[in-house]
Amino acid sequence: MRLYLCGVRGSSPSPGAEYAQTGGHTSCVALAHDGEAPQLVLDAGTGLRVLTDVLGDRPFRGTIVISHLHWDHMMGLPFFAAGDRPDADVRVLVPEQGIGAEALLSRAMSPPSFPITPSLLRGRWSFETYDAEDFEVEGFDVTAREVPHTGGRTMGVRVADASGAMAYVPDHAPHQIGPGERGVGELHDAARDLATDVDVLVHDAQYTKEELPARADRGHAAADYPVELAERCGARRVVLFHHDPFRTDAQLSVLHADVAGRARVRVDVAVEGSIVDI
Repeated sequence: MRLYLCGVRGSSPSPGAEYAQTGGHTSCVALAHDGEAPQLVLDAGTGLRVLTDVLGDRPFRGTIVISHLHWDHMMGLPFFAAGDRPDADVRVLVPEQGIGAEALLSRAMSPPSFPITPSLLRGRWSFETYDAEDFEVEGFDVTAREVPHTGGRTMGVRVADASGAMAYVPDHAPHQIGPGERGVGELHDAARDLATDVDVLVHDAQYTKEELPARADRGHAAADYPVELAERCGARRVVLFHHDPFRTDAQLSVLHADVAGRARVRVDVAVEGSIVDI
């Protein structure tokens, strides 16, 4: 399994020289089986534009699983050139919320908020919902679990194939359930289901432990939480993700050094354009 980190920021894009080393696009991770083009995409933030460069002149033919419908996780859809072309074949899955998937997406992507609706994207597009369940897509086994966030149903997913497994939890507020032993959030059952024994845990790390109390209502985790989760659940590597849009490259380096220096697992910072092989 190969992971392409196409967008690693949270909440909004971060343009400018101070953010260029880490990257400014919002959440998007593309997955490929060994030697193949990416066929499964997790979230459709502005980082989805980067996937077009990964694919070269090829159309995208695969599935996009959206964790939740906040702007920074779906605003890349109408700008996905590899998907918006006559020979593309794109299936989009969004969390079940009692409303059709296309209708949910159209709330943000339709006039007067946007000039076109999802149905006007070129190629063959389909829109469906998924629940907190296990399913197979594009040759991957997916486990979806609902996690606490703010403002709409939110999923984390575990994705596995014959080579190994990864967990993707981009927006997560475990402190909404309780403080946990270390004061950064409860290691609740859904988080454990997703993270246990994975090769890579890609997880929300928008805040520091010190910042969390003042921003607890924003729906995001402190960087210490995924490290604790990995240590307790046997995950072998943590990739800190969904970086605060105002955290510069230099500040991320300081955060990483602090968290990694206290960790008993490998900890990396997600960098736009980088590749993780399992």
